[in-house]
Amino acid sequence: MAEGMAKPRLVADPSMADGRWFTKVLQHAGVLGEAAVAQVERQQIGTGLIGQNVAFSLTYDRPAPDAPTSVVGKFPSPEPQRRATAKALRLYEREVRFYQEIAGTVDVRVPACYLADIDLKTCDFVLLFEDLRPAVQGDQLAGCSLDEAMLAMDELAGLHASRWGDPTLANIEWLGQFDDAQSHEMIRSMYQGLWPGFAAHYGPSLPSSALALGEAFGASLSDWRRTWTRPCCVTHGDYRLDNMMFGTDEGGYPLTTVDWQTVGHGPGILDAAYFIGNGLRVPDRREHEMDLLKRYHDGLGDRGVEGYEWNRCLVDYKRATLAGVLLAVIASQIVASDERGDAMFAAMAERHFAHAIDNQAGDILTRR
Repeated sequence: MAEGMAKPRLVADPSMADGRWFTKVLQHAGVLGEAAVAQVERQQIGTGLIGQNVAFSLTYDRPAPDAPTSVVGKFPSPEPQRRATAKALRLYEREVRFYQEIAGTVDVRVPACYLADIDLKTCDFVLLFEDLRPAVQGDQLAGCSLDEAMLAMDELAGLHASRWGDPTLANIEWLGQFDDAQSHEMIRSMYQGLWPGFAAHYGPSLPSSALALGEAFGASLSDWRRTWTRPCCVTHGDYRLDNMMFGTDEGGYPLTTVDWQTVGHGPGILDAAYFIGNGLRVPDRREHEMDLLKRYHDGLGDRGVEGYEWNRCLVDYKRATLAGVLLAVIASQIVASDERGDAMFAAMAERHFAHAIDNQAGDILTRR
């Protein structure tokens, strides 16, 4: 950040982000000298289930070789229900705070952030990032290749190992705390309240064993969350393909992880199981599941994590397959969705329930 320069005002409406504002933002970020942004062009990108993402093309009034010619902004959803959901779950706050306080302390590729600001009273916020294109977004419906999944495991090990067992994370109030008792009860109540709607909508396409597992999980959810033990680390909370940007032959970082609205402090294996269960189609996951888990476990060890033995990792993984069930049920019911979103949640339901059943998660619940 440029020293002595006033912080830019918070602009939460992309239509109000004009050349003067971009000039102040980029100068404050230290990537723009004496030039000024003379022209701004806007393009809506992404599905925007919770917020809205806009790509801005920037033209300068003179040569500015070190300044970006395009940036991506993230803003609150204009839809009241989605915005209210984000506020209640502190999604906007957590993502802004992640870039302000944590992103620089973890070994995972995230986009360079030029501005992160929020008004907690109104939940107005803005995040302004480097444009990652020509990298492309992962496709949750299509699934990914084994090479892409291995790369995702490498990045995840870097994220988790960076602050593995760090006791200071428990003191960060805005960071989602997995072992918070109040959170246990809220999530149990939410899951049980939303389950009938989920079962009515997605149940006809699921086997009876999946519905039985979902019912049993709702009854045992608080115990399932409460019995996890430390060490914990920084977790993404929604580590899946739609939240990843993959490099292409034309350029881009190999893999950049975005959408940190659900960042938390909890068992890292939950992220790993969630990705493995949903990132690949069911037959591919069954074939490569243990290879991917071993890649993650080895990555932790290579980055200095000690005391997390393979046998414990495997047991934790089987229990963690239920994290996908939890998120599939809750997310599908609280997020206002479009046609692609509905198809995505249907795929999540199919894959996560199959994942949990394949790993005998129902037996784990009965042994609690």
